[in-house]
Amino acid sequence: MRALVIQHDHVSPPGPIAERLEERLYDVVCHEVVPEARFASPGVEPAFPEVTDFDLVIPMGAPWAAYDTDRIGSWVGPEVELLQRADAAEIPVLGICFGGQLLAMAHGGGVARSPYPEIGWVQVDSDDHSLVPPGPWFQWHYDRWSLPPDAREVARNGAASQAFVLRRNLAVQFHPELTTAMLHGWLGNGGAHDARSAGRDPDELLGQTRGEEPAARARAAALVDAFLDTV
Repeated sequence: MRALVIQHDHVSPPGPIAERLEERLYDVVCHEVVPEARFASPGVEPAFPEVTDFDLVIPMGAPWAAYDTDRIGSWVGPEVELLQRADAAEIPVLGICFGGQLLAMAHGGGVARSPYPEIGWVQVDSDDHSLVPPGPWFQWHYDRWSLPPDAREVARNGAASQAFVLRRNLAVQFHPELTTAMLHGWLGNGGAHDARSAGRDPDELLGQTRGEEPAARARAAALVDAFLDTV
């Protein structure tokens, strides 16, 4: 079995998500959309693999807004179409943060600015703890989706819808893949300034993540298992 991970930038690898897929005997193929050299000018020409060559697709998070067509319009539309083709072919998709927002766009929902950003470890209200444990989960987003017409919301909080299921698609707004090393990469790539602007201390975020990581890895594995086994 083959899983396609769509990694949108150079500091957002799939981490524990890919590790669990490999433990479940998936061959994980990572496709990086925007290389490090183009991070400041991310309007690259898309070269996505053929989605029907895979048994599973996981679009990851990204530092850009899904609706920012001036910056990423060259590839965000083609990626939405890829997710639509996956759905038509009944290929399961697990969309994470930005990837979840693209899933919403692909199936009749939308994406807009949130009333306030979420950065850090937060609880979510889950209707199905066997699918989406209440957390805490790490959040880093400024936008939120509106649900596609046929989607079933399974988790939420005061800032945004946090998870929905639609056929063989699962979208989550949080970051189950986050590790301490990954957060170091985000903070060193402009995230420290953004965190401070949102009133969050980067060192405190790192300390909380370091303490939370063992339990968070277990929750990430459980999320992958639930997705594979039930969605």
